Amino acid sequence: MAALLLFLATLMSIPTSRANAQAGDPDAPLEGSGIRYPGGFDADTVGEIRGRASGLLVPESGPVRFRLDTGKDRYTVLASPPWYWKDLRVALPDGSEVRVQGSITLGKDMNLYVVAQEIRLPPSGDSFVLRDEDGFPRWKSRRGGGTGNGAGGDSPMRRGGGGGGPGGMGGRRR
Repeated sequence: MAALLLFLATLMSIPTSRANAQAGDPDAPLEGSGIRYPGGFDADTVGEIRGRASGLLVPESGPVRFRLDTGKDRYTVLASPPWYWKDLRVALPDGSEVRVQGSITLGKDMNLYVVAQEIRLPPSGDSFVLRDEDGFPRWKSRRGGGTGNGAGGDSPMRRGGGGGGPGGMGGRRR
């Protein structure tokens, strides 16, 4: 009986583990770079990068990403889950002037990455906050759930669109 219960418990945990990895489990490194996402934010490496954006990729799963060329270096910016990016309604055409504040790191593939905390578009004055002051993702609930589909995080669409709200809880600032 105990063996049967152990077998059933193992079977039930397999889909959950796979779903967590696809939803961006903090312990799941991104293929190629080795960077944990979304949990790879390191407050000790936060800086601001300015440059031109290109190659926006909004995948079915995994983080939204784009390249940021400073003229000297090229970074891959890891932003947010696709559903959260869409909720924010970020328009980022190639060549856009961008300022990204985030955790800067070198991947195992020897490329530079920024786990974005805030993305600012200076020409329009738009600012998109992706993580709080501690680097905790805005799309996740601090109550222990909320990864994957917008159900448990701080989606700006659940509050009628952008808007900072009290205490800076919104995802978009102007």
